[in-house]
Amino acid sequence: MPFKLNQDRRSHIPKQKHKVMNWREYDASLRQCGSLTVWFTDEAIEGWRAEPRTTQGRQRWYSSLAILTALTLRALFRLALRQTEGLIGSVIGLLGLDLAVPDHSTLCRRAETLKVPRPRRHRDGESLHLL
Repeated sequence: MPFKLNQDRRSHIPKQKHKVMNWREYDASLRQCGSLTVWFTDEAIEGWRAEPRTTQGRQRWYSSLAILTALTLRALFRLALRQTEGLIGSVIGLLGLDLAVPDHSTLCRRAETLKVPRPRRHRDGESLHLL
């Protein structure tokens, strides 16, 4: 019987010391950990498109706020640029907004000029506000 061969030298998993008595609250807290709420304020919707340039060069389509929003979600979920483009597109679609989605090459190019905040770990039960 091979599973009993080194039984005395195996590390044993200790028994659980605490029992969960409030299953309803415990189950609700586990569901809350996976909750994600996304909203766009009216100012963010109005500021999605870039202001017209007064200097030479090509006009930008997306404001720094739009690029920063995409790059923050990218850092939060550890996504590739194309996946970030898809996530932003689906969030905008689910919210029913009529906004253009920055493509992955725009995100890559503009990421060099912006400082993206890295989300920090938060205490249990505390919401994380990104932008």
